[in-house]
Amino acid sequence: MLKVDQVAHAAAQHHTREQTDQRHQVHAERTPASQTGWRSAYLNRLRWADGVALMVTLLGTHLVRFQLEHAGLHLGPLSVPYWIVGIVLAFVWWMHLGLRGARDVRLIGHGMEETRQVVHSSLILFGAIAIISFGFEIPTARSYVLIALPLGIGLLILGRFGVRDRLVKARYRGEALSRTMVVGRLGGAVDLIKSLRQYPTSGLEAAAVYVPETRKPLPVELQRLNLPPNALAPGERPSVRGVMDACRRHGIETVVLSSNVPLSTTEIRHLSWELADAHIRLVMDTGLTDIAGPRIHMQQVAGLPLIHVATPRLSRSRALTKRLMDIAGSATALLILSPVLLALTIIVKAHDKGPAFFAQERIGQDGSRFKMLKFRSMRTDAEQVLQRLKEQNEGAGLLFKMKDDPRVTTPGKWMRRYSLDELPQFLNVLKGEMSLVGPRPPLPAEVEQYEDYVHRRLRVRPGITGLWQVSGRSNLDWEQSVRLDLYYVENWSPVQDILILARTFKAVLARDGAY
Repeated sequence: MLKVDQVAHAAAQHHTREQTDQRHQVHAERTPASQTGWRSAYLNRLRWADGVALMVTLLGTHLVRFQLEHAGLHLGPLSVPYWIVGIVLAFVWWMHLGLRGARDVRLIGHGMEETRQVVHSSLILFGAIAIISFGFEIPTARSYVLIALPLGIGLLILGRFGVRDRLVKARYRGEALSRTMVVGRLGGAVDLIKSLRQYPTSGLEAAAVYVPETRKPLPVELQRLNLPPNALAPGERPSVRGVMDACRRHGIETVVLSSNVPLSTTEIRHLSWELADAHIRLVMDTGLTDIAGPRIHMQQVAGLPLIHVATPRLSRSRALTKRLMDIAGSATALLILSPVLLALTIIVKAHDKGPAFFAQERIGQDGSRFKMLKFRSMRTDAEQVLQRLKEQNEGAGLLFKMKDDPRVTTPGKWMRRYSLDELPQFLNVLKGEMSLVGPRPPLPAEVEQYEDYVHRRLRVRPGITGLWQVSGRSNLDWEQSVRLDLYYVENWSPVQDILILARTFKAVLARDGAY
């Protein structure tokens, strides 16, 4: 599942308590039939989206490759028109996505894993086509395949994004949610419910909690959760029968076992059978946080599903891949944006006759120091004025931020709003001091105040953008910013970098948290 999507949504905490209460009210008014109907409706929309994407793909491929000419695939004495080949390929592709699990219920709303399944399924299908064509000497037009594969993957992902976006909006309105009961000891259950509420996009809405607590009145921790009426299902000791009775009483669709659930392995196995017979999903919390899926491996040992967590390492090949991406990306950006860079240089210089660029010492990978470049967006005496403004700091933790900073110049305000002042940092990336994606480069004074564990964010090159940029920017508090940076360091992947870069454009245009 897409962990990146979960951590990057840390800013979802900005949603108000009123929204949570509205979701509870919607659940109270729902019938059991309406709770499950959304799932089949979503899968039907997904099937239609895939079908339309594939038909458009094969139609577009045919027009690009053959225009309006009559072309056929020669199979011995037979010549099959390519428009028929396209229809057959679209149908096989559509069926293959379903057979490979790209439309499984477990993927609903999880963009990263869903995208990975679409890409893997498509590559496997076209790999099989290439092998069959070579083995049986079928003269398949290679350009036809080379056009269809990337176009199809792109349209499939785009179509699924539209369907998923509609689902996410519905979930924020309190719709398309699965009634969920959390089972575990009090502390673990409370933490788990809080986490689920931070991410309504998960589709798991806490409707009940089953804990081995019989204290009266209700424990303060549970009172603060503001659960629906009669949501507490206590028992002196959780049992399979007690959990199943609570599920039927509360109309539960999903049961989540917390990491400290007081059930034996035998009881959990029996509970899984009972839940399967009742068509109720079972989810188990491992207690692991901020670990991306590729680092988690399941292995059966003596009938027990043991989870192995791979040690995070940026190997030489992965480091080289990231560096090549940085060189290609920064060089392309500098080439394309050169007119913009020239215009901004003239504007900043002409405003107050001061220098166009501002070079500030920052801490890079493994504690190295470098000069980070920016277009100057503040007055030339900004450092001196800062001493008088420190009491008005609105930033997170060690960071100084002010929404209406008097040191910011007129051009600096609109440059910051659209992050244009950051453009010269592509030169830092090209020089190898920074990366396109990574934690923001801290000041030396900030690093001196780091707690020991925060130094882990210095294990990779700092970036122009990162998870902080697409998750709220200056609206995040210090702990959220550190958590996002450490998640990135522990779980880096090329796909994650590409997704962050794509989401950066949206964050910049939205201007949320930029000041």
